[in-house]
Amino acid sequence: MTLPITKIPRTGLPGHALVVGDPERATAVANLLSDAVLIGQNREYRSYQGNWHGTPVVVSSHGVGGPGALCQFQELAAAGVHTFLRFGTAGALRADIADGDLVIAEAAVRDDGVTQQLVHPEYPASATAEAVLALTAAATVHQARAHRGVVWTRAAFSPMVRELPMRDYIAAGVIAIEMELATLLVFAGLNGLRAGGVLVIDGNATVDNTDPTSYNPHRQVVVEAVARGSAVALDALVALT
Repeated sequence: MTLPITKIPRTGLPGHALVVGDPERATAVANLLSDAVLIGQNREYRSYQGNWHGTPVVVSSHGVGGPGALCQFQELAAAGVHTFLRFGTAGALRADIADGDLVIAEAAVRDDGVTQQLVHPEYPASATAEAVLALTAAATVHQARAHRGVVWTRAAFSPMVRELPMRDYIAAGVIAIEMELATLLVFAGLNGLRAGGVLVIDGNATVDNTDPTSYNPHRQVVVEAVARGSAVALDALVALT
């Protein structure tokens, strides 16, 4: 018996899940686990179960964008997950945040395109405080350069006709931009779950590029940071017992 969208088991999953966008990243992170097994695969959703330093965890991909990611979050929670960390990539909104740095989200701007249909816009997208502290501690242990602050979750990957409020958010102190975290934080908040996020910087978004085909997240500095960030995220996840 599996759930319809992710094809994961309906019950019995570990309580802790690391969620990522890319199915190949889910596989790469799963390869770090002991006794990892594929427990579900359908569309962009690829899910594994294994152990990190003796703690059972799930690693699962949700694809690009909030609406599809929400389907994954809902099914993971239905199957037993109560603690989520998102591990992904983001564009920096400050000049001092470099490629390969980590951003630990304290909260997110709800421009994700889906949570507006779930709850009033005044409802916050806030990370669980324990998740922020666990990620900060793990980054220190791994000597990873990390920044804490508010991130902007935006539904559109690149602009077209409308001008983006980039300067407004920079002036407000928002430090990075990505596409799914606000959805996770609102979902978790509405359901009494724990959630947080850590993001690898793969470029500077202060000047938005209207040509998405020029995006290159595969540079060596990013690849190395993703490998380091995987351990940071897993260490933080299992610390949230």
